[in-house]
Amino acid sequence: MPLSEEELRLLEQMERALVRDDPKLASTLRGTAMRRAAHRRVVIAALGFVIGVAVLMSGAILRMTVVGILGFVVMLATATVAVSSWHGRSTEGDAPTPRVSLRDRLEERWRRQHGDNDS
Repeated sequence: MPLSEEELRLLEQMERALVRDDPKLASTLRGTAMRRAAHRRVVIAALGFVIGVAVLMSGAILRMTVVGILGFVVMLATATVAVSSWHGRSTEGDAPTPRVSLRDRLEERWRRQHGDNDS
């Protein structure tokens, strides 16, 4: 059951008021802060992975097994962080999270709640 025009208009007004009164909360509800943090973790992990490769190769060239193992452990840890951060950004498997407005998300939540109560 879609929202009526009046409900949509009221929801848009509420959204504008929320953005005006508390932009930080509105940003959090949109998920931009979380996406930015996940993106930052992926970039840092990628840099750590490159450093791990350099340490691994240095250990191989210098014939220092411990250094090579340390490089591999760094690579493995940073790859794990990158993959978990990347998967944390999506909501359905590997599909990227589409940009959905607060109004659309609230409307979907409304549908789920009222659809579940009618059953």
